[in-house]
Amino acid sequence: MRVLGWPLALAAFLLAGCGSLPKRPVETVSTPIPAAEATALGRSMAPALAAHPRLSGVYALKNGSDAFVARMALAATAERTLDVQYYIWERDDAGKLLANQLLQAADRGVHVRLLLDDIGANPSDTHLLGLDSHTNIEVRLFNPVANRTFRRLSSIFDFGRVQRRMHNKSFTVDGQVTIIGGRNIGDEYFGFGSDVEFADLDVMAIGPVVRATARAFDLYWRSEASVPIKSLDAQATTTKKEVAEQRTTLVAESERLHNSAYLQAERDSVIVKGLRQANLPWFWGEARLVYDLPAKVTRESEDPSEDLMAQLRPIIEGTQHEMLIVSAYFVPGKAGVAFFRALRKRGVRVVIITNSLAATDVTAVHAGYRRYRKALLQAGVELYEFKPTASVKELSNKRKGSASRGGGSGSGSSRASLHAKTFVFDGQKIFVGSLNLDPRSVALNTEIGAVFDIPELARSAQSEIVGNNLQNCYRLELAPRSNANTRCSHVVWVEEENGKVTAYSREPGASVGRRLLVALVSLLPIESQL
Repeated sequence: MRVLGWPLALAAFLLAGCGSLPKRPVETVSTPIPAAEATALGRSMAPALAAHPRLSGVYALKNGSDAFVARMALAATAERTLDVQYYIWERDDAGKLLANQLLQAADRGVHVRLLLDDIGANPSDTHLLGLDSHTNIEVRLFNPVANRTFRRLSSIFDFGRVQRRMHNKSFTVDGQVTIIGGRNIGDEYFGFGSDVEFADLDVMAIGPVVRATARAFDLYWRSEASVPIKSLDAQATTTKKEVAEQRTTLVAESERLHNSAYLQAERDSVIVKGLRQANLPWFWGEARLVYDLPAKVTRESEDPSEDLMAQLRPIIEGTQHEMLIVSAYFVPGKAGVAFFRALRKRGVRVVIITNSLAATDVTAVHAGYRRYRKALLQAGVELYEFKPTASVKELSNKRKGSASRGGGSGSGSSRASLHAKTFVFDGQKIFVGSLNLDPRSVALNTEIGAVFDIPELARSAQSEIVGNNLQNCYRLELAPRSNANTRCSHVVWVEEENGKVTAYSREPGASVGRRLLVALVSLLPIESQL
């Protein structure tokens, strides 16, 4: 103990000496530029908005190809502002193509504000400083690790603060169009060139909900937790030569992808044509943006009065007939089980879809979820788990080139994983956003989403989830006691394929090693972190 104490004490001393966050600079150009109706986007959207006063238009981006194309097309159309906020931004093909698009927009004079979570994105300071060096680009990191040299070690010593993250995702162009939902920026979120493809949902929206999203972004941008990248390390510098080399490399890599599935999807997309010709088939109705305040990461989690869940609770409690929940990471806790039990007692049908052990990309969360499965089933909740063999391409149930609302094309992958966060209430209202129903999303991270009071959109999503997605899931049931000596029932996984019904008594598709890991993790007292 004495031998180990000295290195730890020395590390703590070094980190304390150079690990404090810098003071926020005086704000200069961080306030949002007002929505510009004179832009191309403003002119193209004006007739539709005039025909639907005070309503928001929504276009569902059901598959990765459409989601990628929409972001690329909007960035290419931007004339005044690009406000971009993400938890993860990978430095893979999708990340590079979109970064290059931001740079091209900045070259045209567009004011680009990029706000990334420091832990989720795990960005390279060098590359971010290169972007930030552009006259028209500002980069900030949310709740960053103070010591940039020893980031991992610094995170451990400052765990209480650093564990609280910004999970928000939004992409707002010229104050006219926004994209919000579950997707981060990376190959696996858009279904190209990845071993894993996430089944997810974003929406592209116009109208009042865009102005609300712009205000929310600016609230985060001006938050004390959002620190300019150039202020984090006084020693960090990027020379003009290094910036030029980074730009040359990025352009070369983007040109290399000219004939890739990414850019081919953009050239073939009905979304691009629809934006240019102002004839996308929007769903119209009232929309309400709901989000956590950025101060959630600096205050005690016991004060949830203004949190996103508090804003959703009246809608949830007001559900009369049916609630459909799609949550990639689902850990209801005892309180959640009690709540769903109360819904069932008053006759509300509850359907929950989450990842199976074989499909999840976060094994620890599954360890927290599995202890509540039996209680949920006993309460009458219908529980489904997503298969790793699901065809994400088929989840949109649309043919390539379809012009229907939210249609498009996708691509297959070797393994599927659910990443969506979508709730449908009575087939009348639908929530789409970044919120998972787990302790981390509810109490620790900041989240954002929108509730659309658009029955046509809600019923469309519900029909697709029930009609298509459930075919890509295992249905969980409680097997009856086999005899009087059997103390209790147990969970079984039911699979229906080609008219054949198969029941599994243990987590299907999961390796022995993965099942053992979950069993071990479930013994740890870490549910509040999941």
